[in-house]
Amino acid sequence: MAEDKKLVEAITSMDVDFAQWYTDVVKKAELIDYTSVKGCMVIKPAGYAIWELIQSQLDARFKATGVENVYLPMFIPESLLQKEKDHVEGFAPEVAWVTHGGLEPLQERMCVRPTSETLFCDFYANEVHSYRDLPKVYNQWCSVVRWEKTTRPFLRSREFLWQEGHTAHATAEEAEERTIQMLNVYADFLENVLAIPVVKGQKTDKEKFAGAVATYTIEALMHDGKALQSGTSHNFGDGFAKAFGIQYTSKENKLEYVHQTSWGMTTRLIGAIIMVHGDNSGLVLPPRVAPVQVAIIPIQQKKEGVLDKAYELKERLSGFRVKVDDTDKSPGWKFSEQEMRGIPVRIEIGPRDIEANKAVLARRDTGEKIEINLDELEVKVAELLDMIQAEMLERARAHREEHTYTATEYAEFLDILNNKPGFVKAMWCGDRACEDKVKEDAQATSRCMPFEQEKLSDKCICCGKPASKMVYWGKAY
Repeated sequence: MAEDKKLVEAITSMDVDFAQWYTDVVKKAELIDYTSVKGCMVIKPAGYAIWELIQSQLDARFKATGVENVYLPMFIPESLLQKEKDHVEGFAPEVAWVTHGGLEPLQERMCVRPTSETLFCDFYANEVHSYRDLPKVYNQWCSVVRWEKTTRPFLRSREFLWQEGHTAHATAEEAEERTIQMLNVYADFLENVLAIPVVKGQKTDKEKFAGAVATYTIEALMHDGKALQSGTSHNFGDGFAKAFGIQYTSKENKLEYVHQTSWGMTTRLIGAIIMVHGDNSGLVLPPRVAPVQVAIIPIQQKKEGVLDKAYELKERLSGFRVKVDDTDKSPGWKFSEQEMRGIPVRIEIGPRDIEANKAVLARRDTGEKIEINLDELEVKVAELLDMIQAEMLERARAHREEHTYTATEYAEFLDILNNKPGFVKAMWCGDRACEDKVKEDAQATSRCMPFEQEKLSDKCICCGKPASKMVYWGKAY
C-alpha cells in the first residue's frame, strides 16, 4: 500500500503552498505538460476532454439564443488594429507581431490576434448595409495570443483557447439586452454545469475592456480567497462602428451606425474548476463536466467472472461516461488515480460483491461509501451524480459566503484585505484615485459593482466622500 500513496504524497498541501498545490494537481492529473515554447502549454487528453465538454455545452446554450458560429483570420494588419485608439492602447503591451512572410519582410506588420474586435468590425463594414441585415449574432471558437510576462497553466498563458462572440445591432437597447443576456448565459453555465457560484455586476471604468462603453463580469471566489474573472460581456455602443464605418440604412431610409457587443470565456475555466473544488488528493470534477463520470474498479480482477461483471455494469450504465480500469495496477493505486483525476463516482466490484448481487459506490467529493443492490445500479448512480453536482455548488457557495466581508472604515477594509482572503464589500465614490489607492495600499482591485446593490453607508471607503455604489473588492488572479 505504500506505493499506492505516492500519487497523493507528490501533491503539496494547499494549506502549505496553494500555488504549488495547483501546479502539482495540473501535472499529476495529467491535464497539461510544459513545452519548449515559453509560456505555452500542451493541453493533454484529460484536460482537453474537460474543455470539449465546456465547449459543447456552452455552444448549445449560445445557439439556443440565436448565435451562429464563424471563423475569422488569426492575423490582424497593424493599420486595422490602430483604428480604435482606446482598443489598441489597451492591448499594445501584449501583442505578438509577425514581421516576415518566409524570408521577405512584410510591407505591413501583422499581429497574431489578441482578440478579434477589429477583424469583426472590418467584416461587418462590408456585410451590413440595411436594417434587414441586422442583427448579426456571431461567435468563433479559436485561440488567441497575449504576450504575458508571468504565466500559469490555464489561468494565464501566452496562447489560450476561448470563444469570442461579436454581435451588431440596430439600436443601443438591443445591444445592451444582448450584452446582459450573454452574461446571464455565462452565470447559469458556471453555476449549473461547473458548480461555481458567481457575483454578477459591472466593471468600473478603470477595469472595463479597452474600447467598451460598459463591461459586465461574473466573478468567482477560489479556495484560497482570490477572485477569478470567469467571463465578461462588453457593450461597445457605436464607438467601433464609427471608427470602422459600419453603417446601415434604417426603415426610415436614414444612415445609422450599428451598436455592437463582445463576450468571451476561456480555458481559464478549467483553472477555476481546480481551484474551487480541488482538494489535497487532486481534482474534484463536477459530474456535468467530468470526462469520466464513473470509474469501475474490479477487485481481484483475475478471478473468473470479475472483469466480465465490470464490463456488464459499464454496458448497463451506457447513459453515463464510464470507464473500467482493467490495468494490472493494485486496487489501492487505482483508487488514488481515480481520486487524482477527480472522477465523481467509483464503483468497487469483487467476487463477494458479485455473489451478494451488490457493489460499493464511493463519492469523490466527500469520500463517502454506499453499498447498493445491483438491481438498483442505474437509478442509484443517476441519483448520486445529481446529488454530487448539487452539493458541490452548495459547498462552493457556502465557502464564498464565509469569505465575503463588509467594511465601512478604511483601516478595517485594509485589515480584511491583508489578513482575511476573500471578497470585501464596501462603498465607493466613483473616483479612480480611490481605486488606485486601494491597489497601492493592499494590492487589491475592484472586482465589480454588483447588480444586487446594498447601501452599507453613505461614504466612500477610501476618501469619505458621498458614495452610492457598493463594490466587491479583492485580490485576484
